[in-house]
Amino acid sequence: MPYIKKSKKNQPSSRSLDRKSQKCGLRHTVISVNGNEYTGEWQDNKKHGKGTQVWKKSGAIYNGDWKFGKRDGYGTYSVLLPEAKEYARKYSGGWKNGKKHGYGTYLYNNSAVYEGEWSEDHRSGWGRMYYENGDIYEGEWMKDKNHGQGIIRSANGNWYEGNWRDGKKNGNGKFYYTGKGQLYEGFWVDGIAKCGTLSDFGRDDVPTPTKYPIPQLHLVDMQLVLREAQSPYSDQC
Repeated sequence: MPYIKKSKKNQPSSRSLDRKSQKCGLRHTVISVNGNEYTGEWQDNKKHGKGTQVWKKSGAIYNGDWKFGKRDGYGTYSVLLPEAKEYARKYSGGWKNGKKHGYGTYLYNNSAVYEGEWSEDHRSGWGRMYYENGDIYEGEWMKDKNHGQGIIRSANGNWYEGNWRDGKKNGNGKFYYTGKGQLYEGFWVDGIAKCGTLSDFGRDDVPTPTKYPIPQLHLVDMQLVLREAQSPYSDQC
């Protein structure tokens, strides 16, 4: 039986249409089956370059860089406020492989704000967190928790400077009672002060100093006393 070579004219129309539908370069709005809309650049049938995605179900919108179908580079993610019928920015900054990564700013629903470094959608690295109650934390993070060196300034003026682990004070640190003019220097375990020294600090310049100053104590070897007091907790930090 002789071999018959099919010409392009004989190829199924569906295959021809599929070849034409392969998206590459700048395209107008493309609407997915689920109703999501994308307007922007493509490469090899994937979102790649600059583009804007609108999710039908949530009303959220992303405008920024894409890389082979995922948010990657710099971009802004916003959500739709149904009552106000307007968009509110949630995150603006770096992305990698579809997740927040690099430096960026995130606005929470309760008016709290974080600006700093991210890794795979988690606050990780250096960052500053403005809490709703007025507290401000500035320092190191790991997987959304204060971890490493950091300072937290409370809304009442008090502040802590020192080590953190898993979101709690752990290790050596200093706590300033700015209203009373006192300074606590010591060792912390899971947010609880275990041992340390309390002394006056700027007592004459504060609005509500203690009635009597703290008397000066003179130990033969203060550091030795502190080390011995810390030793039961040394393995925990």
